[in-house]
Amino acid sequence: MNFEEIMYDVEERIATITLYRPEKLNAQTPLMTEELREALRLAREDDDVRAVIVTGAGRAFCAGSDMSAGPREASADEVARPSTGSPNSIVLDLFEYPKPVIAAINGAAVGFGVSSTLAMDVRICSTAGRFGFVYSQRGIPPESASSWFLPRVVGVSKALEWMYSGRVFGADEALAGGLVSEVVDPEDLMDRAREIAEQIATQTSAVSIAIIRRLVWGGLSVADPSEVAELESELTRATRGSADGREGILSFLEQRAPAFTGTVSDALTAIEEAGH
Repeated sequence: MNFEEIMYDVEERIATITLYRPEKLNAQTPLMTEELREALRLAREDDDVRAVIVTGAGRAFCAGSDMSAGPREASADEVARPSTGSPNSIVLDLFEYPKPVIAAINGAAVGFGVSSTLAMDVRICSTAGRFGFVYSQRGIPPESASSWFLPRVVGVSKALEWMYSGRVFGADEALAGGLVSEVVDPEDLMDRAREIAEQIATQTSAVSIAIIRRLVWGGLSVADPSEVAELESELTRATRGSADGREGILSFLEQRAPAFTGTVSDALTAIEEAGH
């Protein structure tokens, strides 16, 4: 498929999505959002793809929504039913996503640029990373469900500090605050992202990964851990005797690398059978 504002590539079971408006610092547009959603759909439906990396072209990851057209009031229809190009649509897609998504943040990630990564699983950045939840300085509320995700990622106090001030901060502060898990030199960023993705793609079960992702994200809204324990038990029963379950045990006993054959589709079937 031909894209205009992103690039999509699959190599060695890893899909790489690159935001591609470098002359505009990859500022988000409705078209970019629609294309990003389509690329995520392609990666989701391709059982050979085991992990996804999202990065930006040029010197920025994403400088937020493109505001070059100036202020505009949203129509009542847009408010009631966000379009497929709405910034909020990305995180809602990612929240239900069955595969690991790694944000390789190569530069400025401001507004939508950082909020859209909060529903991704791993965020690493280069030393050039710059972050800002700038909504208070624009007179608008947060977007991309960042008021829900950010406190769960970094804690309430740090989330409010960053959101109240709207200031832009660097990679070291993002690391100290838990927004990113690693900071690397710019030339090493994609190699490190691929290293993380390759470990998932070659050494883990797609079924286990999809189930783990559903349990962890879904568990954030569960007050009683017994509910999660019950779900884990149901999923264990649903996957008992599966090809990946047998291979995991045999490879351990035989002291060799596992050769898992299960797919995300298998995991989704198990989740459905467990009633979730």
